Amino acid sequence: MTEHRLGVAEASALILAGARALDAEPVSLDAALGRVLADDVTSDVFLPPWDNASMDGYAVRAGDVRGASASSPVSLNVIGTVAAGQRASRSVQAREAMRIMTGAPVPDGADSVVRVEDTDAGPASVQIRDDRDAGRNVRRRGEDVQAGAVVLQSGATLGAAQVGVLASVGCVAPTVHRRPRVAILATGDELVPVEGFDEVRRGERIVSTNSYTLAAAVREAGGQPVPLGIAPDDPTAIATRLADARGCDMILTSGGVSVGAFDFTRDVVQRLGGTLALWRVRMRPGAPLGFGTLFDVPWLGLPGNPVSALVTFELFARPFIRVLAGHRLPHRRTVDVVTAEDIRLGAPLTHFVRITLDRGDGALPQARLAGSQSSGVLTTMARADALLVVPPEPADVPAGSRLHAIPLRESSGHSAHFPA
Repeated sequence: MTEHRLGVAEASALILAGARALDAEPVSLDAALGRVLADDVTSDVFLPPWDNASMDGYAVRAGDVRGASASSPVSLNVIGTVAAGQRASRSVQAREAMRIMTGAPVPDGADSVVRVEDTDAGPASVQIRDDRDAGRNVRRRGEDVQAGAVVLQSGATLGAAQVGVLASVGCVAPTVHRRPRVAILATGDELVPVEGFDEVRRGERIVSTNSYTLAAAVREAGGQPVPLGIAPDDPTAIATRLADARGCDMILTSGGVSVGAFDFTRDVVQRLGGTLALWRVRMRPGAPLGFGTLFDVPWLGLPGNPVSALVTFELFARPFIRVLAGHRLPHRRTVDVVTAEDIRLGAPLTHFVRITLDRGDGALPQARLAGSQSSGVLTTMARADALLVVPPEPADVPAGSRLHAIPLRESSGHSAHFPA
């Protein structure tokens, strides 16, 4: 076991060193959103499958309409209409036009679609009043996808557009990496589920917020939470609850990993045959952090304080879950910010400060404290837009300092490297 405190980046590297994507499974398109492709997807068709109109108008020959203008229109015979889902009954010859709707196959002989606005919309003969569409408004066969082409590569995350691409090439059951099943156990005599809120009103207990925040965070990261409930500060009870984690892909516990007299989780993990590779990280909040294996799967022992649990989840558990789910970029991409106020910190540790971001008048967002930085004040975590990364030195950060921040939203994208 690594007894000395590691730096945050060192701890992240140690934790992720053995992380591998889970095996693959086919899923329906309805269940594919957010999943990661395990195999390339190749199209066996051309898209579009035929030349088609990109707008409503008249299919014509470009040579017949060049030179047309409002003062000198070109008159063409209208030989029919072709709607989307239909095909023309005949080809377009010289001095002819065919009414056509968006998406309909362009008739043989035609190479242009003149928009309705540039005509008199005549049903039997049509006046073309502008030649700007000569040779235009035709989507060519295969201009989007060529038959035999790879349309999505292994490792692609399936968003709405990607699901649409899969449907367009007939991939009804893409092969994706399995969603990680993550067991979650909260520990502490003082904790009750939200259904026991009457005890909170009586001042006897507090709600086990970690049970809910960690389950939600697992879902956001692409995992499937497996709640193990709440265990009191009793080694036998903790061991009994943890036994239900067998068969999961990862185990998260909160509480019981510090040095208090009733912090039993680390000892229980070892008694159950688990290993302990890491204990404590040089950071705040969240210094007490256990990492190892239990039942031959990764175990992360998060602190019990609500903010510490979420911050350590963000830095260590979330990237691990993303790797298990097949993502190749586990970490959120940092953004540069400028502090809008002085920030005073105590211990020489890497601090992750809850901040809100304001675009302001400068080139970089301005970072302001979201409120109290106590590890028990969950409301400031709810208000925060990002975590400001403050290195161990210097302890005092004056207003105007340029630092990195880890956004707590998806819009920033992801990186292969630990945020530093």
